[in-house]
Amino acid sequence: MPPRVLVVDDKENLRKLLGRILADGYAVDQAEDGARALSLVATRSYDVVVTDIRMPGADGFELLAAVKARSPDTEVVMMTGYATVADAVRAMKQGAFDYLEKPFDPDGALGVVARAAERKRQSDAAREQLEPGQAEAFHNLVGRSAPMREAFVLLEKAAGLDITVLLLGETGTGKELAARAIHYHSSRRERRFVPVNCGALPAELVESELFGHARGAFTGAAAAKPGLFEEAEGGTLFLDEVGELPPPAQVKLNRALQEREIRRVGDNLPMKVDVRVIAATHRDLREEVRAGRFREDLFYRLHVFPVTLPPLRERPDDVPLLASHFLAKHARALRRELAGFEPEALQRLAAHAWPGNARELENAVERAVAVCEGERIRPADLPSEVGAGAAGPPLDPAALARLPYREAVAEARDRTSRDYLVALLAELGGNVTRAAERAGLERESLHRLLRRYGIRSEDFK
Repeated sequence: MPPRVLVVDDKENLRKLLGRILADGYAVDQAEDGARALSLVATRSYDVVVTDIRMPGADGFELLAAVKARSPDTEVVMMTGYATVADAVRAMKQGAFDYLEKPFDPDGALGVVARAAERKRQSDAAREQLEPGQAEAFHNLVGRSAPMREAFVLLEKAAGLDITVLLLGETGTGKELAARAIHYHSSRRERRFVPVNCGALPAELVESELFGHARGAFTGAAAAKPGLFEEAEGGTLFLDEVGELPPPAQVKLNRALQEREIRRVGDNLPMKVDVRVIAATHRDLREEVRAGRFREDLFYRLHVFPVTLPPLRERPDDVPLLASHFLAKHARALRRELAGFEPEALQRLAAHAWPGNARELENAVERAVAVCEGERIRPADLPSEVGAGAAGPPLDPAALARLPYREAVAEARDRTSRDYLVALLAELGGNVTRAAERAGLERESLHRLLRRYGIRSEDFK
């Protein structure tokens, strides 16, 4: 079946124009005002809704809200004759796919609707095929905790949708690994993955690096040079630490995402590009927008499909699994044959706060593999700061004080219980029978506690 499109505008000539533009390949319905459109979306399913913003009765924003409430995956394209950034940003905040400025170019309008319909198709396909399951890895990302399984589901869905993705998370949480995972599970896997750290580019060279430059564009530009957008043609451009981009580059990046075209520095000729952009940042971009350091319109162009990677302190049950993964990886690289971790070493790893997240954990394990002289990693092989008498990241009294008394006590009790069980199993090598005896519990009672806190005895053997 062809994609079904609803065109909403109070001017008949514009509705007819869009009807002719979309006649080849789309099933088009028309509505003369917001009230009629609301009636149609309540009884029919649409892939794309193209609506004017300013109309008598229900306006485009009310229609946008109604469409998203009924069918979140239906894409909405807004039309405005006022061409204000405020309207465009407001529409994208509320979930619009894109907007058209009147008068619009027929080919441009057709392209926007085609991209919206394709995103809807891919979203439908991803929903039918995706089975969240209990995966412990996605590409080179590892974890079995609930926060990581949720991230895996989103990353897998993002891989199936050819859209802009914004990866959020602290330094060391694996944002570049996530970007590579999306690329290598996507339809663009046969083309290049081009990473760039925006914070490492000199401010005066950012635009030239991203968009290229023409010959003679500036002193020293003896020859034309393609930028990273051109290098990533057909593939994926990963903009790490996108929050570090200077304002002029933000303007050009916003236009590149909007128009899917670039201009080399010193060249007036636009160049079409077919590039999937994945951006990442450890900053709070909403706060950066409020502070005036990051463009609001660019934020919403990047914030199409956000995925947050949780810090390691929020998934402590993944520490043993990650440690074993890194041990195997670096033992192979260094041609070492190691049987695993001594119980006390694993206990120290589980107790450490890991402010540097998985990257810090990997560095600690790599160092331990390098210096280990026996068959198992010992506490002495670990960096001195790892688990040095700590029982895990300290409870924050200020955070507890914001909770009702019963919730605060329950939080402290759960945290202490989990830390106790991790230390107990680490000391006894994952032996549940001995752990139950040590704890003075029935074996089945200990199993129930382990299931409650998501702890697996196998991780400590």
